[in-house]
Amino acid sequence: MQAPDPTGATPNARERILATAYRLFARRGVLGVGVDEVIERSHVAKATFYKHFPSKNDLVLAFLDRREREWTVGLVETESHKRGDTAEERLLAIFDVFDEWFRSDDFDGIAFITVLLEMGRSHPLGQASIQHLANLRAIVSKRAAEAGLREPEEFARSWQILMKGSIIAALEGDVDAARRSKVMAGHLIAQYR
Repeated sequence: MQAPDPTGATPNARERILATAYRLFARRGVLGVGVDEVIERSHVAKATFYKHFPSKNDLVLAFLDRREREWTVGLVETESHKRGDTAEERLLAIFDVFDEWFRSDDFDGIAFITVLLEMGRSHPLGQASIQHLANLRAIVSKRAAEAGLREPEEFARSWQILMKGSIIAALEGDVDAARRSKVMAGHLIAQYR
């Protein structure tokens, strides 16, 4: 998901570490990837790694922040916004974006849920994941308010269940999960009008 530097410059060590960790954590989770593997694949010295990330938790927090910028904002919010003229259309377009994502080679599930499940909700990384999921829900709540739907926060909580469920179903191999979820989402919108 990282765009190449248009100047052709080599990424600095911190960026190489984070880009490497992003690819590994997104595909295998944080527990399945050790610091030594990140160091080796980043082509940095151990001291360089720890200079930029004093602990693995610091690296995971940076990964989650990047995931929010690239996935939550860059993919879900921005792409669904482009596909609709009204707030309701933009809400439903989230599932169109998911449908394309589920069918792409880039589909890797939702890192926030993976980290939450791996670490638990009381762990600092679990807490960070919960916050990132709340930020995603806030996007939905804002659109619900713009659409004039009742109880935007409650609506967003129900909507997010559809989003999470479609991602889990797609991970199970159901590439049509977003299409089914979009139909249910239409009913949810009607319920909150």
